Amino acid sequence: MPAPGATALHSSLCFSPQKPSFPPPNCQQLNTNLAAKPKSLLQNHPLYTPTHANLSFQIKEKILCLEIMGVDSGKALSQNPSLHSATLESIHSIISFLQSNGIQQKDFPRIFGMCPRILTSNVKTDLIPVFNFLSQYLRVPENRFRVVINKCPRLLASSVRDQLKPALYYLQRIGFKDLEALAYHDSVLLVSSVENTLIPKLKYLETLGLSKDEAVDMVLRCPALFTFSIEKNFKPKFEYFAGVMEKKLEELKEFPQYFAFSLEKRIKPRHVEVLQSGVEVPLPLMLKSTDEEFMKLIKEANG
Repeated sequence: MPAPGATALHSSLCFSPQKPSFPPPNCQQLNTNLAAKPKSLLQNHPLYTPTHANLSFQIKEKILCLEIMGVDSGKALSQNPSLHSATLESIHSIISFLQSNGIQQKDFPRIFGMCPRILTSNVKTDLIPVFNFLSQYLRVPENRFRVVINKCPRLLASSVRDQLKPALYYLQRIGFKDLEALAYHDSVLLVSSVENTLIPKLKYLETLGLSKDEAVDMVLRCPALFTFSIEKNFKPKFEYFAGVMEKKLEELKEFPQYFAFSLEKRIKPRHVEVLQSGVEVPLPLMLKSTDEEFMKLIKEANG
C-alpha cells in the first residue's frame, strides 16, 4: 500500500484525480501543482541518492513519473531520446487525452512500455488521427477503443497517412474484408510495412511453388503468416516439411497453420513419434492435438 504522500505525488505528476477532460490543464496550472509538491517525497526516492546527484530535478520528476506508471524509465528514455526534453505538461496532456478515450491507468505500463514514442507524440497531429481512423475506417465504437489499443499499442505510434491507410488498403485489396477481425484480432497487420513486410512474405510463399492466388488464400485463412520471419520461420519449417517429412505442397495449402507451430518443440517431436509408430496421421491432427490426445491417437493406431 503506497503512502498517502506517494499517492498524492502519483496523481499530480501523472494523472488527473477525477475523470479526465481534454484539453488538459494549462501550463501555468500544472507548474503551480508541481511547485506545490513536497520535495521530500522526491528526495527520499532512490533517484536522489548521490549516484544520481547529477540529474536535474526536472529529469528526476520525469523518471519518477514513468516509474510510478509502471514504465521502465531507463528503457523508455533509451528507446525514445526525445523524452529527455519533453515536459511533464506535454506528457500529462497525452495521458489525459488517452484517458478521455477510454484508456485506463492500468493500461499504461503495457502501452508506454511497448511504445515509449507515444509519450512524445503530438495529440492533435498524431493521436487524434489514429482514433479517427479506428472510428471511421475500422468502425470501432468509442467504448471499444481500449480493447483495440491494448491489443496493438503500436497503432498509437503509427502514421495514419503513411502507415495505417496504406496497410488497410493493401489488405482489403488482397481480400481482407472483415474489418472487425482486422481491428480486434489482426491489428498488428495494420502496423506492418506493405513494402518491407507484407509483400515480401507473400512473394516468398509464391517461391515455394504456390500461385499468387494460392499464397493469398493461405494468408487469408491464417493472417499470422504475415507476422512470421522468412529466415527464422518459413525457410527452416518448409525445408523440414519438404525435405524430411516429404510432404506435398497440397497439404501446406490446406493447412497453412503449419507455420504457426514450433519446429523444435512440436513439429519435429510429433513427426518422429509418427514415424516410429508407423501410422499415417494427417498434418492438422498431428500438430493440433494436445499431448494427451496425440499419445492416445498413436496408441490406438498401434492396436
